[in-house]
Amino acid sequence: MSETGRQRRRWEGAAIAAVAVAGFALAGRPSTLTAQQPRDAATVRPAATDAEPSSADLAGVENLSRVFRAAAKRVMPTVVKIKTTSGPQALGPDGRGKPQVNPFEGTPYEDLFDDLFDQGGPGIGIPRGVIPRREGMGSGVIIASEGLVLTNNHVIEDADEVLVELYDGRELTASDIRSDPETDLAVFRIDAGSPLPAAALGNSDLLDIGDWVLAIGNPFELELTVSAGIISGKGRALAAGRRASFLQTDAAINPGNSGGPLVNLRGEVVGINTAIASNTGANQGVGFAIPINLAKWVSEQLAERGVVERAYLGVGIAELDSKQAEKLNVGRRAGVLVTDVYPDSPAAKAGFLAGDLIVAFAGQPVENPRQLQAVVERSPPGSKTNATILRDGERTTLYVAMRALPKAFGAVAPSRRRAPGPAQSGIAGRELGLSTADLTPQLAKQLNLESVEGVVVARVEPASVAAAAGIREGMVILRVGKTAVNSVAEFEAALENEALDSGILLLVRTARGNRFIALQRP
Repeated sequence: MSETGRQRRRWEGAAIAAVAVAGFALAGRPSTLTAQQPRDAATVRPAATDAEPSSADLAGVENLSRVFRAAAKRVMPTVVKIKTTSGPQALGPDGRGKPQVNPFEGTPYEDLFDDLFDQGGPGIGIPRGVIPRREGMGSGVIIASEGLVLTNNHVIEDADEVLVELYDGRELTASDIRSDPETDLAVFRIDAGSPLPAAALGNSDLLDIGDWVLAIGNPFELELTVSAGIISGKGRALAAGRRASFLQTDAAINPGNSGGPLVNLRGEVVGINTAIASNTGANQGVGFAIPINLAKWVSEQLAERGVVERAYLGVGIAELDSKQAEKLNVGRRAGVLVTDVYPDSPAAKAGFLAGDLIVAFAGQPVENPRQLQAVVERSPPGSKTNATILRDGERTTLYVAMRALPKAFGAVAPSRRRAPGPAQSGIAGRELGLSTADLTPQLAKQLNLESVEGVVVARVEPASVAAAAGIREGMVILRVGKTAVNSVAEFEAALENEALDSGILLLVRTARGNRFIALQRP
């Protein structure tokens, strides 16, 4: 679309919005009583007037303005502009990775593959397979007076040079850059020759939906901009930070705000602005910030040891739905469902079982996997903590000796093509709409599930109960209800003790781990 077309769309949108507002105002205007309508003095309200606002009204608004101003002025001297540069970079055929050249160069096949390795173009002076020098911009906040700056990892990632502009206009070069891509956070140091103003860090756990916040940063290369809004959501999951649980706000966050502080009305930093949800690339009222409590924990570890050491439990987890809660006899949906317990893990040694519902960890209630992950990761390795679980409807406490997360833990092995196997199904299996086969050693190897015992789903009938519940070919059924199954005969026998009308709970294994699936006749 041309720039003129885009302008026309924006004007049309503004006109539509104006009509909508006008319509709302008209709809809200008191109607005039007609001659046929009875006049009841008790129900007739005086028409709206354009009277001047009272002194009390103005005082309330001005007090809020003073609070905003005080909060902004307290934090603004600690906010920095970050400018990054990256030199020319050679790309692989997928546009990523390390420098590569056409492996067929100099052969008769060179022309066939040349386009895959030609990231430049004629007449623009860019060598084949190379992208030009890049520049970026973001924000950061000084969290220690000796010059420790907190920002997003994506602001400084892959940068050859990071320049930092202070509130007083001085420009310094960042050094000792340390980052944690798992939470999209990074810290670095600047040497100003004297102590710098540092932001006060608040407590993000005290935030609630509806609380006022300010977003401060450098959007669109504009100098130090402040926008206001509220906390509109908590506990959001984003791909931007795999191990972060985000705050959602309608305070305007735009490109260039990344890494800047989200501030409460006391002038305390309660989040690090990180991402937006937008169809245009600009603010549409849905922005996300990393809670400062997580950012404090990560930044302290990065500053002290250069890496983030996380503890782990060693379980596969999932959210619990109502059908699963009923079949597991836990009677509630708040909690985290254990779908798998990994051998030789802290969870295995503590006695966790698949089907347990974790409702509290280290004394803190947990309602979803993100909450549990956050509490577990911040537990000091070597410490011993407790977990409250529901098992068969009974509350139990397990004690866990925490260990550091192994580097390779949780890596998903690449799936392999499933070898064909003889499909078998009895009357019960046909009622579900699936056929199964024994999991032979050869088939287990093809599925990368050598250590698993169960029956493999060989076929799922379209529009069946199994298909509707999410059963797919290649899954391995480990349990029917509470009964482990290691053969088709055991699977069929276990189904005979279950009723599809009341629901059947299956524990299945996929390439990504275990999960519970509840099957029930619609």
